[in-house]
Amino acid sequence: MAERINAEKVQIKEWAEENLTLLKLINAPEMMEHLGGPESEEQIIARHKRYLAIGGRGTGRMFSIVLLPGLEVVGSVGYWDSVWQDESVYEIGWSVLPAFQGRGLATAAVAEAIVIASKEHKHSSIHAFPSISNPASNAVCRKLNFSLIRECEFEYPPGNRMNCNDWSLEIT
Repeated sequence: MAERINAEKVQIKEWAEENLTLLKLINAPEMMEHLGGPESEEQIIARHKRYLAIGGRGTGRMFSIVLLPGLEVVGSVGYWDSVWQDESVYEIGWSVLPAFQGRGLATAAVAEAIVIASKEHKHSSIHAFPSISNPASNAVCRKLNFSLIRECEFEYPPGNRMNCNDWSLEIT
């Protein structure tokens, strides 16, 4: 098992122009296995532009996950406005590059993003929808005290149906 990283060595930073490189790394087949497969170059560029713009629109925030002290970029985390079961909520998602998985980085980064989202006082809950076949992402939800609501069918990316767990966390 990989060495656990102290949460204090994990930082999230506002999404920036240079994070296009990270997005291309995250687009690898093994990283997109639970998310409908890799996207085209055009789709990655469009996603990057959405990530750059989301904070300015007030509809969520995207971050890179940075490992201290070397400032190594190891993944992404973000939350955005969504409507689920007729309720306005935040949806949250994350990715950690394979070389850094299993060390607690996703848990630390997601926890930090939740703190930021809760300070906005916009929605009362935040939901995560990891694939039922993604034990690592489901474990992050358990560790952060999300409540497992139900198994559900979720569309991501558009046109791709997947079986997910609906995890919810009250943030107000």
